[in-house]
Amino acid sequence: MSARRPAYDSAMTDRALLLRRLALASIVVNIAIVVTGGAVRLTGSGLGCPTWPRCTGDSFVPTGELGYHSAIEFTNRMITYVLVGVALATLVVARRVRPVRPDVRRLALVLFIGIPAQALLGGITVLTDLNPWVVMLHLVVSMDLIAVATLLHRRLGEGDGPVAPLVPVVMRRLAFTVFGLTGAVLYLGTVVTGSGPHAGDAQAPRTGLDPRTMSLVHADAVIALVLATVVLLAALHRGGAPASVRRAALLVLGIQLAQGAIGWAQYATGLPELLVGLHMLAAGLLVVATTRMVLSTRERPLVPAEVAAVPVTNTRPLMARGAIRTH
Repeated sequence: MSARRPAYDSAMTDRALLLRRLALASIVVNIAIVVTGGAVRLTGSGLGCPTWPRCTGDSFVPTGELGYHSAIEFTNRMITYVLVGVALATLVVARRVRPVRPDVRRLALVLFIGIPAQALLGGITVLTDLNPWVVMLHLVVSMDLIAVATLLHRRLGEGDGPVAPLVPVVMRRLAFTVFGLTGAVLYLGTVVTGSGPHAGDAQAPRTGLDPRTMSLVHADAVIALVLATVVLLAALHRGGAPASVRRAALLVLGIQLAQGAIGWAQYATGLPELLVGLHMLAAGLLVVATTRMVLSTRERPLVPAEVAAVPVTNTRPLMARGAIRTH
């Protein structure tokens, strides 16, 4: 061993492991925000706390006079504070991990900045009496943060070597096409919600768009998304893509089909609250799976300095993830 090489710092490895767990926590809590936000709309609790940042003009917490709607709305607001804690911890740990990884720090910063942005949007949502277009933007930002948290979690399992594609460029473009169509489908889903009965409160305004027409437009987009994913899967199989990439694409297709089945069932049965809630949960999971599928089409190996910093006893999990190549 060279006398100039710095000694391995196990504390830094612990921080890197903690950071990856925090990234996973960010995924979970952001999905929880989506699901509890859906519960607010589905129970008509959007104005359970009629003002913001206080719940009432005199209290930050719900009072008995407001009923259970205020408790549901307040719970959704409280999860935001959990998200703040996770995002702040992620940012702090990302800045303390060595070696310095600028892109990891940037992703952690985006997750942190997203929290006050979401809080501000939440306040505007309440102050505009649940304007449906603001509510839509609220959900879209949550989905974006889920994607960023997924990207951060994936990056923390990779090295800092140059990006090496695992599939031909046409397949990567197909994967990004699926990713883009997923975003379009999710946005159209919010438009359907804003046009239908679950807009957050019995007196909340709707978009004025015809719910049936928007549901059909949304369904057409879902069909296009599923077909694009089938084409991608066929291309991956014909092109001999790595099994990990094919599994990731197959998982995306499975969630899409499940999501489509839930969507059809809720439309056919008059939008029952439970099915709508499951539809929103599946939407968050779809964002995670689709983001991971796109990222699976390339790899980033460890650079020599990273390999030297990892003890022999710790190389097995890295090799299992593909970060260390033996050839």
